[in-house]
Amino acid sequence: MSRYDRDVLADPGQHRRPIPRVEVAPGMIIEVAADGFTGAAVRCTGDAVTLRDRRGRERRFGLHPGAFLVDDVRVTLIPPPRPVAPVVPAVTNSGSLAVPREPAKVARAGRILVEGIHDAALVEQVWGDDLRVEGVVVEVLHGIDDLRGVIDAFGPSADRRVGVLVDHLVPGSKEARVAAEVEGPDVLVTGHPFVDVWAAVRPEVVGIAAWPDVPRGEDWKTGTAQRLGFSDPRELWRHIARSVTTWRDLDRELIRAVERLIDHVTASAA
Repeated sequence: MSRYDRDVLADPGQHRRPIPRVEVAPGMIIEVAADGFTGAAVRCTGDAVTLRDRRGRERRFGLHPGAFLVDDVRVTLIPPPRPVAPVVPAVTNSGSLAVPREPAKVARAGRILVEGIHDAALVEQVWGDDLRVEGVVVEVLHGIDDLRGVIDAFGPSADRRVGVLVDHLVPGSKEARVAAEVEGPDVLVTGHPFVDVWAAVRPEVVGIAAWPDVPRGEDWKTGTAQRLGFSDPRELWRHIARSVTTWRDLDRELIRAVERLIDHVTASAA
């Protein structure tokens, strides 16, 4: 071919891939390309769409060409033939506004780390729907003794944030000292004051007046199970897991800790 076959003065825009046009539908999950705000479409007029995020916050955006992402693809939104009426969505176990059933979002680079499988199970039970919508993966640490090594190996950054949920995060504790060593702009450590995440479940939810006092030095799970009449800690855990359904079943300290971690990991790098 001749090097002059292509018109160098031609409009470069004619070679770009066209941006698809997508009609707005009620409940459609839409991301704003400019700032990362993500929500379900609750209202659409001829020139603007209103999105509601998982916390119930609503924002209105003009239908500018290529200004949105749907399924991670940049699109131009167009209004439906009839205006989208306001949508009153259901509520998830965490108290967030639910979005229509759809495949989980592609996982973010950031992660939430939790101390054990029971912590992970409670987080999944209450916040699982939110995490799938946000594309957040929860990983189990099995203890925080080597948290510094885990964080260094992960390599956190503004686009790769890490959140860590720990038990017994109180002033002067080993957990507090470890948290102070690893925290930074891209690493957030939160937790609750209880010795074990089991105790972050409200006692009345599992049918007791209060969690028993277990002397220091005695295995807390074993001692708690014995004092509550369970022959095996695993039996007690199954009872706890069956009892927890929504955020209302958990202590506020745990709720605040997990919500802070989700906000941290999903915060826009900007």
